[in-house]
Amino acid sequence: MVIFIKKESDNMLPRRLFYDTLFDDDMMKGMDADVYLKDGVYHIEVDIPGFNKEDIKIETHKGTVTIKAEKEYKEDSDDKKYIRHERRYNTLERSFYFGDIEEDLIKAEFTNGTLHLTIPQKAEEAKKQITID
Repeated sequence: MVIFIKKESDNMLPRRLFYDTLFDDDMMKGMDADVYLKDGVYHIEVDIPGFNKEDIKIETHKGTVTIKAEKEYKEDSDDKKYIRHERRYNTLERSFYFGDIEEDLIKAEFTNGTLHLTIPQKAEEAKKQITID
């Protein structure tokens, strides 16, 4: 699932962002996220309870940041008869598209079940004036 982030210069809310928030997807449960822009840096705060930082992988590709948390199910040695078993032992994945970002400067921190990413925007190149001979 990809969520497109609205840039300040855009006038329209990306259609995909609307549909992603309109429909509840089981794949996203357990990975609630806040995304904001502050001083030219995108911030993503994602709640990933029950996972360790070793269970989390972050990848970037062409302006898209993908967060993947994976935990394998381990058989219990006890003879337990579960009444309800809700804890996640599968893979959770979420992607965010930002466009022009400094992929080499992304920083990640994981504290108390919350992943915080800082993603710097790429500086806009100055327009070049061409003189006519």
